[in-house]
Amino acid sequence: MAHTEPIIDAPLAVSELPDAEALVREAGWNQVRADWDIFHALGTVHAARVGPRVVATAGTLPYGEFAWISLVLVNGEYRRHGLGTRLLKRCIEQLTSQGCVPVLDATPAGLPLYRGLGFKETWAYRRLVRQAAQPGAGIAAPSDGTHVRPITDADWTALCAYEAAAFGADRSAVLGRMRGRLPPAELVAERHGRMVGFSLGRDGRSASQIGPVLAEDDAAALALLAQALPAVSGPIYIDLADAKTAVGKTLAACGFTSQRPLTRMLLGRSQGFDDPTRTFAVAGPELG
Repeated sequence: MAHTEPIIDAPLAVSELPDAEALVREAGWNQVRADWDIFHALGTVHAARVGPRVVATAGTLPYGEFAWISLVLVNGEYRRHGLGTRLLKRCIEQLTSQGCVPVLDATPAGLPLYRGLGFKETWAYRRLVRQAAQPGAGIAAPSDGTHVRPITDADWTALCAYEAAAFGADRSAVLGRMRGRLPPAELVAERHGRMVGFSLGRDGRSASQIGPVLAEDDAAALALLAQALPAVSGPIYIDLADAKTAVGKTLAACGFTSQRPLTRMLLGRSQGFDDPTRTFAVAGPELG
């Protein structure tokens, strides 16, 4: 341990966001300032400090009956001494005292710790990455009458209601802060005049992320991706549900490879709030 013991006290302040961004860079994660702004405006980031410097964080983001825990980051000098676990427990205490069920997305390394704290697995997904588009490896648009177009202001209320039914809570405030960050991925799918899916995305430090992608079926999800992928340049992340095997095979043919698996876990319950049938890609492990 470093010479000075970290002190966990006040939540992260706006003036401390550069320290938080430095933790992201050190860890090689994808978050940018706009992601931290979501937590600062809508949630809480617990912080540990040594003097004036933030050396560890853990964030919570409430979604009504449940809340997300993420952004658990520890400076390399202070790792492997339980600081991340202390911050995680602080988050759990905060949420349970507010009557919220804590939810998180776990890496394989974190699974034993979270199980020991009482978290239970629900379903799994995998981060897929494409470094660059491969010529001739696009997705064929479906011929089932699905029409994909850019999201408009007129769609927004219905879109947020559609997402709330699939996610298990209204998170229009979070979606609103994502909107505009990756316009080519902001698409709605319709069939016979009815919404059958949509996608959003956001910019990142290492890659653009497409998600959430919610759809009634594989055809609608593939129609959204067929339009979004050619329009997004550079590396792309998609956090795809393991159950969506047909879409996964199509993305593999387009040059996507698996980077890491994640497991959605809830404290004290194995039944999630979301609808795995319509959930093709999540917004990301930090947002759910």
